[in-house]
Amino acid sequence: MREEQLAKNGRAMSHSARFLQEVGEIARLLDAARVDELVRELAAARERAGRVFVLGVCGSAANASHLVNDLRKLCGIEAYAPTDNVAELTARTNDEGWASTFSGWLQVSRLGPADLLLVLSVGGGDAARNISPNLVGALELARERGARIAGIVGRDGGATARLAHACVVVPTLSAERVTPHTEAFQSVLAHLLVSHPELQQAASKWESQKGREPG
Repeated sequence: MREEQLAKNGRAMSHSARFLQEVGEIARLLDAARVDELVRELAAARERAGRVFVLGVCGSAANASHLVNDLRKLCGIEAYAPTDNVAELTARTNDEGWASTFSGWLQVSRLGPADLLLVLSVGGGDAARNISPNLVGALELARERGARIAGIVGRDGGATARLAHACVVVPTLSAERVTPHTEAFQSVLAHLLVSHPELQQAASKWESQKGREPG
């Protein structure tokens, strides 16, 4: 994306103006067809009574927790995020190492062909560079078990984009803001998914108040 100077007032574009301009451009560049593929994967998982395991680390872990809540409450999809169980996560990290935290959790959960692994990540995992190796381990397990794979990632998508049956890659417009934009759009896309008419089964709080008088 162009890092142009803001001619207005003869001053350089502010960080806030540039950031918001990038947000608008990313939204325009996102591939709606890829998003619809995610919708179909989630709908299919629900139809076959499969579970959705949402994986993320760092800020993406918080997004995973939020998405699990909405999938369960609004869409009637059985969903889980391994990072919601901090005791098990830290025990596995302490005793067995970070790289196997997710795969170990998924093995106990009996990940199988009916299930969907949904990865939220900036880089998507890269074993060669030791980036998010626990995501890579989970992806490899999913392939072994015949589970479906989906993702919302940034940059080139890493292992997730390479192995996924459906994946949305958030366009990278600025090398300085890959992480904030990717994690922000994970949340935007998550809300798109759970409000999609093919997925949403229950009204959210404020939408359910439409037409009601306060008081």
